[in-house]
Amino acid sequence: MGTVEAVCVSAKKGIIKKPVSEIELQENWGISDDAHAGDWHRQVSLLAGESIDGVRETLPQIDHGVFAENIVTRGVDLVGLNIGDRLLIGDQVVLEVTQIGKECHNSGCAIKKATGDCIMPREGIFSRVLRGGKVRAGLNIEIQPGAGVVLGAPEHSAP
Repeated sequence: MGTVEAVCVSAKKGIIKKPVSEIELQENWGISDDAHAGDWHRQVSLLAGESIDGVRETLPQIDHGVFAENIVTRGVDLVGLNIGDRLLIGDQVVLEVTQIGKECHNSGCAIKKATGDCIMPREGIFSRVLRGGKVRAGLNIEIQPGAGVVLGAPEHSAP
C-alpha cells in the first residue's frame, strides 16, 4: 500500500500543473477545475514520486506538476500496473487504469530537452474516475488488480 504525495491541477491544457492542497474527483469526468477533465479515458494522470526523484538528480529545482501529472504517488508500483487495474484512494475514490504512457508534445517536453529523457512516455499512468471524492496528500492508495491486460509500450489504452 502506498500514499498520495501531492495533487496538481491546471486551468488550461499545455501548461504546467500546480500543486494544490486538495482535488475533487467527479465520477466519469475527472478533476473539478482541471483542464483535462471530460468524458474520455485520460481524466486523471498519475506519476510515481520515486520517478520524479530520479529526474531531480539532474534537475533539482523541478516541482510536482511539471510532467502534467495530477496525482503523485509514493510507494506504489505504478509501472507494474495493467490496464483495467483499479486504485482505491482513501476510503472513497476509485480510479481505473486506461492508458500507460503518453508521448511528449512537440517532439519533446522541456524536461526531455533539458535532460535528454522524459519519464512520462514510460511511466505515466492515465485513468478514469469510477467513484469520485476528495484526494489530498497523505491518503492511502491500494491496488486492486483488474482484468490483467499486460501492455508496456506508450500510448496503449483501453477500448
